Amino acid sequence: MEKQFAVIGLGNFGFYLAAALFQKGHEVLGIDISPRQVQEIRDKVSRAVIADATDPQALRELELEKMDAVVISIGSVLNSSILATLNVKDMGVKRVVAKAVSEAHGRILQKIGADEIYFPEKDIALTAAQRLDNPNVLDYLPLMEGYSIAQLAPPREFIGKTLMELDLINKHGIQVVAVKELVPENVVMIPTGRFLVKDSDVLVLLGPDKALAGLKA
Repeated sequence: MEKQFAVIGLGNFGFYLAAALFQKGHEVLGIDISPRQVQEIRDKVSRAVIADATDPQALRELELEKMDAVVISIGSVLNSSILATLNVKDMGVKRVVAKAVSEAHGRILQKIGADEIYFPEKDIALTAAQRLDNPNVLDYLPLMEGYSIAQLAPPREFIGKTLMELDLINKHGIQVVAVKELVPENVVMIPTGRFLVKDSDVLVLLGPDKALAGLKA
């Protein structure tokens, strides 16, 4: 179902987010104070406008309260990020998602009403650290303190064994939530203990960070 989104701040994060949402078939309004940024994204979103998000009147004219969500992607200028978040909350926007550049910035945004906080640089750094530490990790998503979801190419000792034989849940507290089979392409959700792991599989695992880090080739 098509949704309506506004992305305020069209730097790297905001630009790619707005373009990706538009590619997925949603109506996307891109907003930035910089004419150059607006010009660059004009053909990649439904509409792009030059506006100062710290000015409540400028935002009111855009009727952001009708959007399904508004993303505040102003990271580098904290004052502007905080004011923009406050302004869209005051307008009655139902879902405000804000980008934070630090834990302190995130706490401030939360206190003034942001519904969700993204830490893109932190998340990318954690994913990069996981992949550098363990080349088998194909993707990594922090879930909650101390727990994550990871996509893992099976270590050598997993291949040719069933999930029951590996017994990851009892040995490591790790749950296999899905397996992506590449040959042929298929996704097995919540595989049974009889599933036989192949070298072409990708395991989607949920568990403690320390246990996931221990699954190395």
